[in-house]
Amino acid sequence: MQIDDTLLSRLEKLSMLKISDDKREEIIEELSEFLNFAENLKELDTTNVDDKFAMDNAPTPLREDEPFCDPSISEAILAHAPKSEDHFFIVPKIIE
Repeated sequence: MQIDDTLLSRLEKLSMLKISDDKREEIIEELSEFLNFAENLKELDTTNVDDKFAMDNAPTPLREDEPFCDPSISEAILAHAPKSEDHFFIVPKIIE
């Protein structure tokens, strides 16, 4: 997949981000590098690799499930949103 200005504009619209003109070329290059890396991973031969080769035999440590709510966290997150109302993100309707 080729990253160009048209695709970047579409991604910008879908993510509701504003990318300044002086950063567009840099972002296109970085996204292209990410995609090239992912394409390189497809070329690896993993036919003889056990699907659990990186797993540890130790179980996942458990912790108590204690509810915790700090309103300042959600307020800080929503402060960066382009639009919010009543502690929710406002996003464009994409399904009709």
